[in-house]
Amino acid sequence: MRQIVLDTETTGLETSEGHRIIEIGCVEIVDRRCTGRVLHYYLNPQRESDQAALDVHGLTSEFLADKPLFASVADDFVQFVDGAELVIHNAPFDIGFINHELKLLGEPVANIAERCRVLDTLVMARQMYPGQRISLDALCRRFGIDNSNRELHGALLDARLLAEVYLAMTGGQVGLSLDGEGSSGVATAEPVRRLPAGRSALPVFRASDDELARHEARLDQLDRATEGGSLWRRQP
Repeated sequence: MRQIVLDTETTGLETSEGHRIIEIGCVEIVDRRCTGRVLHYYLNPQRESDQAALDVHGLTSEFLADKPLFASVADDFVQFVDGAELVIHNAPFDIGFINHELKLLGEPVANIAERCRVLDTLVMARQMYPGQRISLDALCRRFGIDNSNRELHGALLDARLLAEVYLAMTGGQVGLSLDGEGSSGVATAEPVRRLPAGRSALPVFRASDDELARHEARLDQLDRATEGGSLWRRQP
């Protein structure tokens, strides 16, 4: 199964007020493995960002002035996501903006949901953790995913984090294999390495008392930092 984890940044909250997309980030997952293929664009929205939005993403009009228009990347974007399942946190927001951009271009199919299935991880998290915080940051804390670089929101950064969160939410995380990728480039995932069938038994090293104590101390830190405590201590 091919999935695209997607996020956008925008000049504001409402397309009805003329707000536009200024960044798109996509991360490809195939059969629950991040392949290293990404699609990433900064875009010139031809308007100013609201101050509240600027405070969130920090992408100034000066920075975006020489970036391409959505019209110039639309075909590449649609081709990249076509037929995949889109994994999005709060999907109606991002889908609404993508459809708005397509409608402005007069695209014959101006609803990306007609080309892709859509999975909303916000809805999934709400069902899994009722009454608890389910923002991307909160989910990163829950699963011990490092989001320390997320001082400001960024579409590609957030798509990468959401890919890790989604894989953890749905049965365990796998390696991202993102080394060597470009801003809209392709990288080949590292092949699986298999041990010889006739290999000797692997040695087993038991943790020392000191290592066990430090492990418990680390779990105590996770219990304090995450909602519901560490997953390790909830194992049967």
